[in-house]
Amino acid sequence: MYLKRETGPRMVTLDDGTSMSRADLPDRGTRRWVASRKALVVRGVEAGLISDKEACEMYELSDEELLAWRNALADHGTAALRTTSIQNYRQKNSLDESS
Repeated sequence: MYLKRETGPRMVTLDDGTSMSRADLPDRGTRRWVASRKALVVRGVEAGLISDKEACEMYELSDEELLAWRNALADHGTAALRTTSIQNYRQKNSLDESS
């Protein structure tokens, strides 16, 4: 059996003291993005488990989308990563900017 050698760490310790490995990340073929999966990707990137570029390539995300996830999680927690929450957040920001 051949195991693909990944660059970077195999396991990291998160700020809350828990450990996270590459096995904890969502599958590469993920198409249904629930808030908990988005949070896993963001936490993996922020802990240095994977790079921004690698996350975008793995999950076919744009830089802007990953940045939006990171900002939403940092500002408002996992609940903000729900699709409806992101839409509401964007609407609120666009209304604030147009005023």
